[in-house]
Amino acid sequence: MGDRSWWGWGRTDCALSDDECVALGARLPGLSSTPLPIPRIEQLVVPQARITPPAALAPRFSAAPADRVGHTYGKAYRDVVRALHGDLACAPDLVAYPQTDAEIVDVLDWAASRRVAVIPYGGGSSVVGGVEYRPASGGADHCGVISLDLTAMDRVLEVDRVSRAARIQAGARGPVLEDQLRPHGLTLRFYPQSYEFSTLGGWLATRAGGHYATLYTHIDDLVESMRVVTPVGTGESWRLPASGAGPSPDRLFLGSEGILGVITEAWMRLQERPRHKASATVAFEDMAAAMQAVRAVAQSGRHPANCRLLDPGEALLSGVARNGEAMLVVGVESADCPVEGQLAELLTIAREHGGARCGDGDGADRSAEAWRTSFLRAPYLRDGLARMGAIVETFETACTWDRALDLYEAVRASVGAAVEEITGSPGIINCRFTHVYPDGPALYFTVIAVGRRGQELVMWDDVKIAAMEILARHHATVTHHHGVGRDHRPGYDRQRPEPFAMALRAAKAALDPHGVLNPGVLVD
Repeated sequence: MGDRSWWGWGRTDCALSDDECVALGARLPGLSSTPLPIPRIEQLVVPQARITPPAALAPRFSAAPADRVGHTYGKAYRDVVRALHGDLACAPDLVAYPQTDAEIVDVLDWAASRRVAVIPYGGGSSVVGGVEYRPASGGADHCGVISLDLTAMDRVLEVDRVSRAARIQAGARGPVLEDQLRPHGLTLRFYPQSYEFSTLGGWLATRAGGHYATLYTHIDDLVESMRVVTPVGTGESWRLPASGAGPSPDRLFLGSEGILGVITEAWMRLQERPRHKASATVAFEDMAAAMQAVRAVAQSGRHPANCRLLDPGEALLSGVARNGEAMLVVGVESADCPVEGQLAELLTIAREHGGARCGDGDGADRSAEAWRTSFLRAPYLRDGLARMGAIVETFETACTWDRALDLYEAVRASVGAAVEEITGSPGIINCRFTHVYPDGPALYFTVIAVGRRGQELVMWDDVKIAAMEILARHHATVTHHHGVGRDHRPGYDRQRPEPFAMALRAAKAALDPHGVLNPGVLVD
């Protein structure tokens, strides 16, 4: 297994080679004929560290260039481009690797006393500028920046088999926590696209969405209680299946993106590991009819594990379809009983709306597997396109069913027109439904266009602005599961009610009076 990539997504051994980048770029006329080279860390100019940790904490800090470079950015397109160009002006001065809550308290106390910013890093997979430091516009910068990495705190501390729950440290990445739950026959059953690289704490702090498309789609649904270290004290909520005792303390920190405190552990609801699985793909000649079929599935109460609708462009890009069809990938699973009957019921719903099942019907449809492979490979392809000078943007949203078709068509038309105006050539705009609810879908858009070397970030920013504007105009959320970070902040400010913004600012002032935790995210 290769090392974690410092500049792009995932592992180094999965990144596209130069030849693969050239072959991929040839499919989009107008791109460069050669890929941007990947700088070696020893070639990079890393700013000199401005701060030195106190002696008592020094063993938990690193100022090594590899650590600082690897913690400068998340994994958004603009992060990849800046890394490829060697732009490390905002690299953290230090990376902290605490091993206990007490050490986190000491780090926060020292940072507050020195006005040093602390950026909770999670697994570093943010695609919205959530784990980087950006100097305040017109304001006083911090005296230094610490990237707080909790991956040394990655243990399943306790398993309650009776209540089917576990106490898990926040630094545990997906595979690490699942490996520890497997001997108990249990699973968290939470698999975001970043599962291999992201952490439980990051999922909680961003209200992440998992792979499963219905029912328990967000990490919120799986939380029993949380422990959080703030600059003014440590708090832990009670373990309860449910409670009506006033506003939930966990809800204050779920989605707070590290601005109020550092989530250090949580009791999480678990499930028996599934033993029965089946999947199928269904083709639709008409996208509107496909949307009606997915709505009927979502409102049927059958809760498929997978229910991904790919529009014709996305289906073609994923290798699932080649004849202009919209494709529905549907899957079911169970820990204790066969699922073929449930799959048959879902296929009946799809057929009643004009869908036709693809493949040989053996319960292990090849198109479904092609989609899964494409889904996992997509971030690496994005990085390859970025090296060739393409602009690649993904943004996701959610709206109610009565507005879904209008939103889909408006984004394709308006963002498509903006892309052509910004880049001078038509782009590719595809869409898939990642999650579906009885009252609406989550739509995930991919934009690919020809950029100009040296102007990629300006073009990307303009495309991002155009996308957020159309979402706001249709009252669709600025993010369904990627988080707000710094990139979605303008859209988030428009979406939230002002009284709530006042309350959030007050909570920030109370819990982080020196303003050192992830400055610029959610509030000023």
